[in-house]
Amino acid sequence: MSNDHSSQRLKDNKIIQEAIKLVEDGICVTFPVDGRSMLPFIIGGKDSVILEKPSKPEMGDIVLAWVDNCRYVVHRIIDIHDDTVILMGDGNIRGTEKCHQDDIKAKVTHVVDAKGNRHQIDTRKYKWGAFLWGKLRPVRRYLLFIYKHIWL
Repeated sequence: MSNDHSSQRLKDNKIIQEAIKLVEDGICVTFPVDGRSMLPFIIGGKDSVILEKPSKPEMGDIVLAWVDNCRYVVHRIIDIHDDTVILMGDGNIRGTEKCHQDDIKAKVTHVVDAKGNRHQIDTRKYKWGAFLWGKLRPVRRYLLFIYKHIWL
């Protein structure tokens, strides 16, 4: 990793850690996201997420977590085994991250789009869409290609 990338990651981590402190104090934080790992539900560089203090993690939750002992991600919980939580970005076609339940620092409750509209993500409609998207994992590669080249 170049010095530019490592210094940017350090700056990002400091900002995230400040957001986590606010969340721990019970303050909701609106946080911009970057990257494409949560497509099509969260568009990096355009959308933000609202973070709240996490409760007991559940399958399907989108969380901010410290993973693989090296970085923060905003990804969806796809499995829980005892104290170990398995995460995967909705826009990923393979690859998962692991963390302990204590490494989940915040829970995403809303997505704020580029126009400032807040979308609650614990609605029946949203959860159904996320469940269906999870079942489409074998064909995500094709769906994401179409999405990225037509809608983005």
